[in-house]
Amino acid sequence: MSLLIIGMGGTIASVKGESGYESALSIEEIIEISGIREKIGSSIDTIDLMNVDSTLIQPSDWKTLAEEIERNIWDYDGIVITHGTDTMAYTASMLSFMLRNPPVPIVFTGSMLPASEKNSDAPLNLYTALKFAETGIRGIYIAFNGKVMLGVRASKVRSMNFDAFESINYPLIAKLEDDIKILHIPRIYGDEFSSDFRYNHKVLVLKLIPGLSGDVFEAALKIGYRGIVIEGYGVGGIPYRGTNLFEVISKISREIPIVLTTQALYDGVDLERYKVGRMALNAGIIPAGDMTKEATVTKLMWILGHTRKIEEVRELMGKNLAGELTRVF
Repeated sequence: MSLLIIGMGGTIASVKGESGYESALSIEEIIEISGIREKIGSSIDTIDLMNVDSTLIQPSDWKTLAEEIERNIWDYDGIVITHGTDTMAYTASMLSFMLRNPPVPIVFTGSMLPASEKNSDAPLNLYTALKFAETGIRGIYIAFNGKVMLGVRASKVRSMNFDAFESINYPLIAKLEDDIKILHIPRIYGDEFSSDFRYNHKVLVLKLIPGLSGDVFEAALKIGYRGIVIEGYGVGGIPYRGTNLFEVISKISREIPIVLTTQALYDGVDLERYKVGRMALNAGIIPAGDMTKEATVTKLMWILGHTRKIEEVRELMGKNLAGELTRVF
């Protein structure tokens, strides 16, 4: 069995410099430090695609990575990507839309403590990712702290703890015990592998807070944003008392798509439950269902690369393209 590791940088590749940790180690150096080759039976090839802190990742990097994976996907039994944790879930989500129905496992991992540091979690995470890649279970995943999660369902929920990622509104795919224990095999939403790298990154995310007014939405439209994601309260709704927010959203939603997700981590939005939610639907809001915030944002970017027609965006946001939805309200 042959596996490929593609390096993107991040904490796992960091060393301590004059200004703090910075991404510098090659994949071969990480493998040597972690002692992974002695633990994995498969042959391992490596590519250092880039070496940056994941805070610096831009949408163009998603396309670069997706293209690199496409070039290599038929030559390996599995692909592992080492990546910084801060934007890993965004990258895994976008690649779930760019690379549909991959023929092999594509597994993201990283670490909270550099591989070069004592007691780093890098060896465990890299081992988990490689062992899961050997299972041959198709799809795009994140492996972290002995857990394997569907990439489009994972979110970073802790900033320093080794157990940094959780699977949101979706079962874990696998756990590392004595070996990889498969818990859930995700549904594949098509048989043929396809790639589509089109996207439009002009998406603005706004967190709903008491006092938010409609002028920010008008400004977003004026300066060229093509879609807006609102992180709302609870199961969702738009304030209409003491603010012009509802009035402005009703107008703006006819020009650009406005998608509503929730600030709550679990359960998603249900705009049929309360009056404020039903009013949001009447105002043209598109519900995000139970998608993660990362999947919501990247899915909207990907869709906007294909169409700006509101009803087509609405239809595609409600379609299950890569396992990002279990229900749509």
